[in-house]
Amino acid sequence: MAGHSQFKNIMHRKGRQDAARSKIFSKLAREITVSAKQGLPDPMMNPRLRLAIQNAKAQSMPKDNIERAIKKASGGDEENYEEIRYEGYGPGGVAVIVEVLTDNRNRTASNIRSAFTRSGGVLGETGSVSFMFSRLGEIVYKSAVGDADTIMEAVIEAGAEDVQSDEHGHLIICGFEDIGEVSKILENILGEADSIKIVWKPLTLIPVGEEKAQSVLRLITVLDDDDDVQNVYANFEVSDAVMEKLSV
Repeated sequence: MAGHSQFKNIMHRKGRQDAARSKIFSKLAREITVSAKQGLPDPMMNPRLRLAIQNAKAQSMPKDNIERAIKKASGGDEENYEEIRYEGYGPGGVAVIVEVLTDNRNRTASNIRSAFTRSGGVLGETGSVSFMFSRLGEIVYKSAVGDADTIMEAVIEAGAEDVQSDEHGHLIICGFEDIGEVSKILENILGEADSIKIVWKPLTLIPVGEEKAQSVLRLITVLDDDDDVQNVYANFEVSDAVMEKLSV
């Protein structure tokens, strides 16, 4: 495993599930509100809202929370969130992409810049590291939804690009512009997915040792804890041995 997904495992091992879940709900609600504002409040007519709701359900977000987030979009005096992508280099030259939804650009920019600076990294211009990543759609089925042949047939029929399967489930890859249509076809064949996201996938990974890994993970911790930050992506990998040390 690599990058941010590794860090998430460390978070869970350290028993931060409750605090993390509360923050996840807050960020999911913000995405639902923004999605509803940018289109119709009906998920059947708004693909982005439909994906946001599906991901919220996958995280066991209560139905009332989801409905409140949708209703919030119709409030005339509510916050207007702006989508911004920040890019920079963390410790060891690791490339980092940070996606935010903010109602105060100056506050968020200051917080993101401070996080990079304190970690020994540097915040760059938009486009300074994104060329090291591919923009892809990721659809996850965690439960057993069929054998390898069934999954492969579904992936081909849906027009997805690839599928990676292991004992934990199936990760289906597609073009980010195709995620709405692909996920809809897969749902008809396999049922509702556990997660549907547009992600930045590193083209190559930078191996980091224990010291640099600690610094990179510390940076991601600070970024992830910011209420405005929705997603963090980084192009690093850590050996299993180092991961074991860091998870203690």
